[in-house]
This record gives sequence, structure tokens and C-alpha cells, in this order.
Amino acid sequence: MMRRARILGLGSYLPARRVTNEELAQRVDTSDEWITQRTGIKARHVAAEGETTSMLATRAAERALENAGLKAADIDLIVLATATPDYTFPAAATQVQAALGITHGVAFDVAAVCSGFVFALSTAEKFLIAGSAKRALVIGAETFSRILDWEDRTTCVLFGDGAGAAVLEAYDAPGTMQDQGILTTHLRSDGRHREKLYVDGGPSSTKTVGHLRMEGKEVFKHAVGMITDVIVDAFAATGYSAETIDWFVPHQANRRIITASADKLGIAPEKVVITVQDHGNTSAASIPLALDAAMRDGRIKRGDVVLIEAMGGGFTWGSALFRY
Repeated sequence: MMRRARILGLGSYLPARRVTNEELAQRVDTSDEWITQRTGIKARHVAAEGETTSMLATRAAERALENAGLKAADIDLIVLATATPDYTFPAAATQVQAALGITHGVAFDVAAVCSGFVFALSTAEKFLIAGSAKRALVIGAETFSRILDWEDRTTCVLFGDGAGAAVLEAYDAPGTMQDQGILTTHLRSDGRHREKLYVDGGPSSTKTVGHLRMEGKEVFKHAVGMITDVIVDAFAATGYSAETIDWFVPHQANRRIITASADKLGIAPEKVVITVQDHGNTSAASIPLALDAAMRDGRIKRGDVVLIEAMGGGFTWGSALFRY
């Protein structure tokens, strides 16, 4: 027997306002054809004035709890992945904790940008299998619209706002690769690549929030290799393969990166969950948003083996393989 962390429920939330490529083309020098051809994105959601990251996260968390059949009081750990917190401090996770009425346990943020949900999932798993917590909310939530330079057509068309959440529970499993729950996680980072994808502000450097800056071609060049690296590690650790997994749910940044990664790994197109056309790149929220969409439309079912992966600014990258 061994302790594992299994996913009991999923939930997501998108702001009401949906911005199409055609609407963006009225603001910056771009077109639906240009955006679609290069990214696969057709629309993205943008938070309303006064609608914060923790608000989106709370909505997603409530839906995940409902899906899991649990109450907020059942949670004793919240790990929230975000690069766009409400405040420099306190952590956005504590704002979710308060909004849910939880007064026990611990809540904290994880900063790994687009890889944030994978990092948060892996962190929560360690707490659960160590016995430090029994049930956890793992959330990815972002309001990237607040850090975009809306005059920069190469970046403002890519990102959107949203939140996704998963409820995890520790349990005693037989200890085989047929167990329900997280079977392996692999995390990496390399700080030498900061200038390829970063925000040009912060409390300690410029005393400002700053705007997102990206060298798109450089990010694309590194992405496929880094993504396949941690997926090969996941397959080696578990004995699963491109043929034996049921679903591949990658970070939703760019359709071309997703398809190139799947092709390189030999993952069949029908196993790949893609939502980037509807949400744009929602950073840490993208994987749980995609997981929730595929669960709700009946694609991902109980017992399915799911592979997730992401790469984000820093660079950070990681994978997790679990049986749902």
C-alpha cells in the first residue's frame, strides 16, 4: 500500500466578457486570419473592472467542490498558481480561503507562470501523501489582461483571463500503475531564459506592475523540446506511452506548439484536448480549464489515464500523469 492523491472533482470559471479576433482587429493592426493562422485562437475572455484573480479562482473552486460533492470546510490546503495576484501580498490563495469561509489549514500561492498548475498540483500532492493535509484545492487563475500592452499586437492577441480548479484527496492505494490518482510528476526550470518571456516590472525592480514581453520565435523554438523532455520522463517513470494514455491535455498556448509536440511524441490527434481557440492562453488556468471542459463534455471519464504538461516564463516546465 502507498499514499496517493486522487482528483475528486473539477471546476472552472470564465469572465462574462468574450473578446473575438474581429473585435481586437478594431483596436490593433491585426486580423482574424493572422491570429488564427499563427495561434489557433479565435476568442478570449477578459475580466470585468473590479473582477480580480481571487474572484475568478473562488468561482472555479466552488464549482470544483460541487463536482466533488464536498463542502469548503472539507479542505485543509489551498495551492493557487498565478502570475497575476490581487496584491503583491497577501497571497491570492488566502483571499480564496477567506471567500470560501475556511478558517483552518493553509493557503499559499505558487508562481511558475504557465506551468503554474502543474507545479501547484505536484506541490499539493507532496503535502497529501506526506500526511500534512487530507484534502486540497489546487487552482490556476489569471487576469493576464491587466499586464498586457494593448498596443503590442504580438502579445495582446494571445492571452485571456480565467480560472480552473481541482479537488484532491489523499488515500491509501495498492501502489501500482493502475491506481487512481497522480502517478508521477516532473518539474524543471532554467532561469537563463528570462528575457524570452517575462514582465518588465515588479516591486523590487521598477516599483510598477509592468507589461508582458515575449520573444515569440524563441519561446516556440524551446517549447517543443522542453515539453517532450518531461513527457518522456513521465512515460519512463510509469511504463505508459503515447499509445496507452487516454488523453493528452497540454497547456493551451498555441495550437501549433500543441500539435507539434503531440506529433513529436506520437500521440494520436484524437487524444489531444485543445481549447485554445475558445480561451486563448490563460497561463496557469489553461490546463484546469481544458480538463474541466473535457470532463464535462464526456471525453475524460473515471479511470482514464491523463497526461498534462506546460511550459512558462522563467523558463519553467513540467508534466504530470494521473488516472482520473
